[in-house]
Amino acid sequence: MPQLTVLKSDPLVANHFFLEIDGEVISQLSEVSGLDVELEVTEIQQQLASGQYAQRKAFSKPKWTGELSVKRLAPVEVGNDPLWKWFNQIRDKGMAISALDSQRKNGSVVIYDSTLKEVARWNFYNGWPSKISSDSFTVSGNDPISETVTIQHEKLERTK
Repeated sequence: MPQLTVLKSDPLVANHFFLEIDGEVISQLSEVSGLDVELEVTEIQQQLASGQYAQRKAFSKPKWTGELSVKRLAPVEVGNDPLWKWFNQIRDKGMAISALDSQRKNGSVVIYDSTLKEVARWNFYNGWPSKISSDSFTVSGNDPISETVTIQHEKLERTK
């Protein structure tokens, strides 16, 4: 009979999470995706002395770059919203390398437990918002409007 493994700690529950950008907390998030850390894989094929083919997968190199998607309630006033300000500064200055470099920021996605103690953290580096998408809306609905902000980054790591 197989032996039952019992968890020795509570699972990580992501219902209290925030986005920090250069120390400023962005709240009213409903979803975060793209917290992917990845290794690139290379496939090696060989022919054995017996004539059979053998295939093996091996670690190639770390993949550092990626993108986060953050879904949140759309702000009523975009002029005071830090994510909209950041996005508009990049869009309005154009995409010259010197302009974009000055707008890159570091940030974190942080999960807290029910006592608001930090239990997990993903840090991203040299990020910048590349897209803000608003939900579609209809006259027959009464749901709050959400928007999804896509943040490009050069490195992501889980530190806790």
